[in-house]
Amino acid sequence: MERRQFVKTGLMGSVAVGLVPYGATAQLKGRINHSACKWCYPDLSVEELAQACATMGIKSVELLEPEDWPILEKYKLICAMPFGPVAEGKRRIPDGFNAPANHEWLVPLFNERIQQVAEAGYPNVICFSGNRRGMDDETGLENCVNGLKAITPTAERLGVTVCMELLNSKVDHADYMCDRTPWGVDLCKRVGSERFKLLYDIYHMQIMEGDVIRTIRENHQYIGHYHTGGNPGRNEIDNSQELCYPAIMRAIAETGFSGFVGQEFVPSRTPLVSLREAVRLCDV
Repeated sequence: MERRQFVKTGLMGSVAVGLVPYGATAQLKGRINHSACKWCYPDLSVEELAQACATMGIKSVELLEPEDWPILEKYKLICAMPFGPVAEGKRRIPDGFNAPANHEWLVPLFNERIQQVAEAGYPNVICFSGNRRGMDDETGLENCVNGLKAITPTAERLGVTVCMELLNSKVDHADYMCDRTPWGVDLCKRVGSERFKLLYDIYHMQIMEGDVIRTIRENHQYIGHYHTGGNPGRNEIDNSQELCYPAIMRAIAETGFSGFVGQEFVPSRTPLVSLREAVRLCDV
């Protein structure tokens, strides 16, 4: 399907299911700050997704590179979670802070990216632990602390929060080290900076741990950002999967969280209709 036809179909579909018509801005309750992850919408340009998000009450399009950020300004949106940098020949997720050899390029590039994020007025930037490659948890913690402490002074000075994402190592990211909340919380405590927190991905942690609401309530002070996704499959977050997102969103709101929740499910139906429905579902 051609992109323009795809967008038109998605927006017509949103009208058909009784949602806010395209061109009108949705009025949300405001307890949750909504964001959408661009990679989940490969058939839409950044501009097309930003335009659609602006009508839904979504405040951010995230996981973007700096060259995409100016597009968001047209629609009064931000990038609540920009991509961190990556060196040539490296991969973002497997090559992270747990390997001392990566610090040589990670530290200067992250200090530069934090500066860019601050100049854009954005709150966060994403980072990753990296894969284990035979490394034990304690060594990985020590290595991450050393690398992160070389960039948190810049983050503190400029008011940007570096967020390490919790990912599952069972289904999607085999061998990833930061795959459980206790490990990530321990890392936050050791780094000891208000400008280093976790990106708590609800989908990933449902696979690894479950007990999502209790975990959020007990560890919310270490969480700087959230991602959604239906389990199993990482598709729509409605009643086709096992997580109760309205209850989860209420738990997040009750902690006093003022950051962003990024919708990071992969639509299996009409994408923009599914996104609009997800926002409404999470508007608690």
